[in-house]
Amino acid sequence: MASTETKATTDDLAGLEAGLDALDAVQTHRTPVREVLVKKVLPPFLAVGLVLVVWQVLVSLKVTDETKLPALSAVWDSLSDMWLKGTLLEVVWTSVSRGLLGFLLALAIGTPLGLLVARVKFVRAAIGPILQGLQSLPSVAWVPPAVLWFGLNDAMMFTVILLGAVPSIANGLVSGIDQVPPLFLRAGRTLGATGLRGAWHVVMPAALPGYVAGLKQGWAFSWRSLMAAEIIASSPDLGLGLGQLLENGRNNIDLPGVFLAIILILVVGIAIDLLIFSPVERYVLRSRGLLVKS
Repeated sequence: MASTETKATTDDLAGLEAGLDALDAVQTHRTPVREVLVKKVLPPFLAVGLVLVVWQVLVSLKVTDETKLPALSAVWDSLSDMWLKGTLLEVVWTSVSRGLLGFLLALAIGTPLGLLVARVKFVRAAIGPILQGLQSLPSVAWVPPAVLWFGLNDAMMFTVILLGAVPSIANGLVSGIDQVPPLFLRAGRTLGATGLRGAWHVVMPAALPGYVAGLKQGWAFSWRSLMAAEIIASSPDLGLGLGQLLENGRNNIDLPGVFLAIILILVVGIAIDLLIFSPVERYVLRSRGLLVKS
């Protein structure tokens, strides 16, 4: 009798151990492309399709006047007209090139600034609250002073982007470093990883998930800041970007053109996030066993 109970207890413990091992063994294999398309790509397309259907129904039933909501065909005509004139890609590239270059500059400034704020207590006490305040300040507020400082040129555009994106990148890195277990830092110091070496080999890799999240937010702020600058400070010398396209549509009372500009701004912002930042984020999470499937 005792032997049977002992055997049952042993089997239960073995089963429990196997279950715990199964929980710990995170599967990090790649999901088949077909499954990725079905689960990740198809839902956004369905959502966009639903919005377009509702849009067309509202126009067809004349729920709202076309001076307030243009027909899809009118927006498509505006898109086709720009494509035939050869200006569509030029307008998109003007804004995308500015946004990406401004983001790279913000990355080069925000990363060391975030490290400094996170690792030096005096700097954190002095600059930390300022970074938080700058992050909550609307980017559009920087356009008037930037125009007065630099005039209507690319320097003004990049200044607005930097003031909008640098605080987000720095704060994201600070948040990631704050979540690094102290044991990692002590182990790094024991192995001689101190100073810049410790920051490169211990702090940055451990803080990578939070840092990547800060980069995604930094790109969002870069794009929003650029659009605000292009809308307010439009000039022929700056070239025609998506923000200027939106403002031109308003000035010309061209509602289809306004909606086309809005759609293009959304598409570009989402595409950059999906093509660049989301894959990087999935790779970081997968490499740490935090993502079962991607």
